[in-house]
Amino acid sequence: ALILPRRLARSEYPVPEGSSVRFRESRSMHASSAMHRAASAPAAQATRARSSAFNGASLRASKAPPRATGKKRGERGRLMTVRAARDYYEVLGVSRAADGKELKRAYRQLARKYHPDVNKEAGAEETFKEISNAYEVLSDDQKKQIYDQYGEAGLKGGMGGMGGMGGMGGDPFSNPFDLFESFFGGGMGGGMGGGGQRARQNRPTQGDDERYDLQIEFLDAVFGCEKELDCVRLEECDTCTGSGVKAGTRPASCGTCGGQGQVVATVRTPLGNFQQVTACQACGGSGQTFTPCEKCGGDGRVRRSKRISLRVPAGVDSGSRLRVRGEGNAGRKGGPPGDLYVFVAVKEDPDLKRFESINVSSTVTIPYTRAILGTTQKVRTVDGEVDLKIPAGVQPGATLLMAKRGVPKLGQPNTRGDQYVTVKVTIPKSVSGREKELVEELEAM
Repeated sequence: ALILPRRLARSEYPVPEGSSVRFRESRSMHASSAMHRAASAPAAQATRARSSAFNGASLRASKAPPRATGKKRGERGRLMTVRAARDYYEVLGVSRAADGKELKRAYRQLARKYHPDVNKEAGAEETFKEISNAYEVLSDDQKKQIYDQYGEAGLKGGMGGMGGMGGMGGDPFSNPFDLFESFFGGGMGGGMGGGGQRARQNRPTQGDDERYDLQIEFLDAVFGCEKELDCVRLEECDTCTGSGVKAGTRPASCGTCGGQGQVVATVRTPLGNFQQVTACQACGGSGQTFTPCEKCGGDGRVRRSKRISLRVPAGVDSGSRLRVRGEGNAGRKGGPPGDLYVFVAVKEDPDLKRFESINVSSTVTIPYTRAILGTTQKVRTVDGEVDLKIPAGVQPGATLLMAKRGVPKLGQPNTRGDQYVTVKVTIPKSVSGREKELVEELEAM
């Protein structure tokens, strides 16, 4: 900690970031304060007792507890601790003699680097706001003068009766995303309203994505197929070429907002006047008025149907989503189109059941005699009927494996799952006399 006289606790001694400063009052200041209190009336003394933190009464209230040093009470100074905020010049990485061009250049570089839409690291948004606050103060001559003399406390009205720069002693800083958009036209989508409203309305924007639900057969999902899709989507209006303006006319500046795309309304409250910025209702926030195209109604897009060929890959399943780039709705003002997303639903098969994405299960039913003696049974698979060898003595409910007879893995068609066949054994409810004799003879053996 640095021990400084209170009369020098201003910009003559810059405070390092994160450090603390203790201001010591000199004995002469105590003497002057005592003489002034002695000469004042009791009523004036009571008034001063309720005044700001820089009068004698408040200083006595914040006096540090005496230390057991053996010094006389009159020789001990009064200590006050002040935590230093980060220096705005250091935030932008410029010197105190930096001019407007250097400040702009530093802000542009840092704002692009720490914008939360670009930088996903923890704390990037707070750093972005800090950079915006620093530039806003240092680029304004009045705010810069107050900051150089009193620091950030002076901007917020913390230096005794200055009232701050925030109108009511509150936050003196504007929306950091509005400041960013005033530089870059909202190119990174800061998206917190206000200053970039008109830029967002007039610049090209990407079209919305479109959804299509497709139902296919079980075997089509296993091996893939070609499908023709009839999609209805928004396409660019060929009459106005996407501008939305009637042919032969031109847009004009909005008379309500003066071409700004937003209006400012002042609301009076018991706490003071507040200004509210909203999008202009007359022009929809674009800053322009125009005669709309008769075909598209001013939207610049019309809804049309289009047939699209789609290749469904092998191995898709219910819930799979296929993306067709650029086949969504057309963008506004010449912006790129969105994408088409095809959601697949697969019909169930009466014999084959799919599980774990790539495996198939089925059942085969044989009489008890074949279960005892063993047999070869034809089994339906995704590849057609295949002979399955059932060993003698197979137990009811046993599962036999048919390797590589399952579903190809999505994205890896050469990798296939297996088919699991469950054996069911039928036992007759009634038998003939001869059958009964044979079974009895078998049991007696």
